[in-house]
Amino acid sequence: MKNSTVKVTCYSGHTYAERPKSFEWQGVTYDIDKIEKAWQEPGIRLFQIKTTDDKRFRLYYNKTDQQWSITELVGS
Repeated sequence: MKNSTVKVTCYSGHTYAERPKSFEWQGVTYDIDKIEKAWQEPGIRLFQIKTTDDKRFRLYYNKTDQQWSITELVGS
């Protein structure tokens, strides 16, 4: 699936992008109900999340570019 850009509101304590709370994508604002998985790869923070309306997404934060991107997980 193709990644697209997204605007993310997140909790940031000691570092930026510690935990996403909500995001705006394709003109719709989604509240995050649960972070199902969070991990890091070189230069990227990844979050697999479930929204309050039971949709699932993967959010990516590229530390180098300081940009978020998203992939909707269909059928999961």
